[in-house]
Order: sequence, then C-alpha cells, then structure tokens
Amino acid sequence: MSQPLILDGKKLAAEIEESLRERVKALHEKTGRTPVLATIIVGDNPASVVYVRMKGNACLRVGITPLKIELPEDTDTDTLVNKIKELNTDENVCGILLQHPVPKQIDEAKCFNTIAPEKDADGVNVASFGAMTMMNPRAFKSATPFSIISILKRYNIQLEGKEAVVIGRSPILGKPVSMLLLNENATVTICHSKTVNLAEIVRRADIVVAAVGKPKFVQADWIKEGAVLIDAGYNKGNIGDIDLENAAAKSSAYTPVPGGVGPVTIAKLMEQTVDAAERIFL
Repeated sequence: MSQPLILDGKKLAAEIEESLRERVKALHEKTGRTPVLATIIVGDNPASVVYVRMKGNACLRVGITPLKIELPEDTDTDTLVNKIKELNTDENVCGILLQHPVPKQIDEAKCFNTIAPEKDADGVNVASFGAMTMMNPRAFKSATPFSIISILKRYNIQLEGKEAVVIGRSPILGKPVSMLLLNENATVTICHSKTVNLAEIVRRADIVVAAVGKPKFVQADWIKEGAVLIDAGYNKGNIGDIDLENAAAKSSAYTPVPGGVGPVTIAKLMEQTVDAAERIFL
C-alpha cells in the first residue's frame, strides 16, 4: 500500500487566511469598516485561555479586530446572557464567540442560543444548526465540523456514496459534522458511549471521524485498509482521539495532531466572521 496522504490543516488554514486578508482589505476600502470578532471567556481555564489567544492572533493576521471579554468564574447565566445581548446590538461587532466550556453553573445552551444568528460565527445557535442541516446557503456552520468538511474537499476526498462513521454526538461537533457529511451524500453512522460493538462498526467505515475527547481511543485494529481518518480530538500532550502512531499506516489519508483539524477550525471561524461583516456592512 502506498504512503497515506497527510491532510495538512496548516497549509489549508494559510490559504484561507490569505484569501481573508484580501476580503477584509476590500471591505475596508469600500465601507471604511473593519470586522470585529467578540470572544467571551468565562473564568481562567488554561486551555481556553490558550485557544482564545490563538483566535485573537488569527484575527490580527487577517485584519479582523479581536474584542476579548473576560468574565469571572462565578458569572451566572443571566449576566452572561445580558452581555451577549449587548454584543448582539453592537453595530461594530460582526461575530460573537462564547468559548467552550463554561463553568458548570452556567446554562451553556441558553447562552449559545442567545447569540444572534446573523453574528453566530461559531455556528452554535440551534437556528444555525437547523439552517445548516437544511442546506441554507447563508447558514453559519459549527466551526470544527465546517473545517472537517473543508479539509476533505480541499484534498479531493470522495464523500458521495462513502460510509462515514462519526464517533461522538456532541451538539457542536459530532451531530453537526454528521449532518454535513449527510449533505455531501455520504452514508453516516453516529456512534456514542452507548453504541454496541463499536469496533465492528468502525471497521466498515471508509471515513472515520473521531470526536470523543479521549486520547488514542480509536485503535489501529478498528481501521480498515485505505480508510480516511479525521482526528478531531486534541488531548494533553498533543495527542488525538485516534492511535495515529499505529493506525495512520493503514489509512489512505489522515489529519495529523496537531496541525490537522485545529488550524482550519480557527480559519473557518475567521471566514464566517468576514462573511457576517460583508452581510452587515455591504
């Protein structure tokens, strides 16, 4: 079997950012306006702090103005909802991102659903999910699922007629990526913690999407020869959800960890912020 194709997310993210720089520049020349992405972080979760910093740096690279809102760990749902409502009505803000996870006392779903759909650059509102599922071309998509589909398309991975197995059913990753794959005419099986005979199901897959948040959860002997591996996990020590060390060689293509899904996710967040800005300002 030939060497598997590495689905290089850093390369694709750089291509997206180059395009966005031109779009932001053109928008400013036409309107005098610059897109603003508001990022809300509640508490000081170390991983969240790093992710927010990375998103802020990406904003600066493409010409978006990052607006970071830091709230204390003991913030309640009503306070957070009111802050989101304030950003909804701020005419300068084009995209709103609530960094996940939030502290346990907060109703995260309520807060996600408070984000105005026209500013939902991270695609977390139920209205955005519904519009995406029903293939509304203006729908904002969940950023990580959007990045996964973008990687597969960029590297010409055939989706139509292929059997895809998604491991994980979270509302911001497993469920939306399953809908996006379905919309590309893949045959999709969604697996989760109650799935029986998981390994046998994964062995059927032409495309495996791992999104469980457990390091090296997907074993090499679960993977059929020539499968495409999408590892959406990122665990301590730069380890994904698939045992890529042993499974990659069996695949026809795979996303590395790091440098696969992650960089494109941030680029897609930037892209949807620019989409929103163009709709608001033009």
